[in-house]
Amino acid sequence: VRSIVGSLELVGSGSWQPDDIDTALKARERAACGPVAPPDGLFLMDVTYEAGVF
Repeated sequence: VRSIVGSLELVGSGSWQPDDIDTALKARERAACGPVAPPDGLFLMDVTYEAGVF
């Protein structure tokens, strides 16, 4: 979650294009993501899966 937030911050600042998020996620490597966002005030509230996943 923190890596995704850090990557989204890069998009918000104009350093990355929105498509760069897709590229980073598909790479499945930490080095392809943006910086890790600080944990202060950041928490995962909910996760939803479509039916039949588990």
